[in-house]
Amino acid sequence: MNEQEANYSDGITRIALWSGPRNISTALMYSFAQRADTRVYDEPLYAHYLTVRPAVQAYHPGAPQILRSQSHDGRAVVASMLGAQPKPVVFFKHMGHHLVDLDLDFLGSLHNVILTRDPEQMLPSYAAVVDTPTLTDVGYAAQVELYEHLTARGEPVTVLDAKRVLLDPAAVLQQLCARIGIPFDEAMLHWPAGARPEDGVWAPHWYASVHASTGFAPYRAKTAPFPERLKPLLAECQPNYALLRAVAL
Repeated sequence: MNEQEANYSDGITRIALWSGPRNISTALMYSFAQRADTRVYDEPLYAHYLTVRPAVQAYHPGAPQILRSQSHDGRAVVASMLGAQPKPVVFFKHMGHHLVDLDLDFLGSLHNVILTRDPEQMLPSYAAVVDTPTLTDVGYAAQVELYEHLTARGEPVTVLDAKRVLLDPAAVLQQLCARIGIPFDEAMLHWPAGARPEDGVWAPHWYASVHASTGFAPYRAKTAPFPERLKPLLAECQPNYALLRAVAL
């Protein structure tokens, strides 16, 4: 039995979604939450990230509440992710840039999925909440580093592009479930409007759209002119996004 097989030997399917902000990560969490066999968790490494990157606390909405709501100890969070679970499938929604100052060996115990989005579409949305975002804040470089780390170790990783998911959610989710080794469930395409009990305390700042939704919204490209002040950041993000888009389902 090799290490990868040993890590999966307890019978629990652990899915880790490594997203960037202002993506469809919460919609995917809600999608997986509709499965009777699945428990979802919302960004359990957020307080860890704020603790090891204290400078970002000043501009992350609700940072004090986040720090009170979660463990600050990333190693303890990882141990809980790998520990006993209430259901046979667990889905951990993460931000890729929250994966800092941790031994990455635990990734071999997870089905890792990277979710990316065209930065030309994403950056204006993020800048509406965080006024002066950086490359670190938006996570594209962190996602590429994660992809390269996993592929260098020969560990499977699936990349999703938000636009492709929204253009045909059923087809992409069927492919994703096949990659993970679980059956696709039609229930994943719809959910009740409103909040979920798993939502993090940051939900009031970020989740208005998904709370108003009952399924994956049709893809609509932004038509407003791209903000001039964000063009230098866009140029930094685009090479990372291009690499990820090229390998996405």
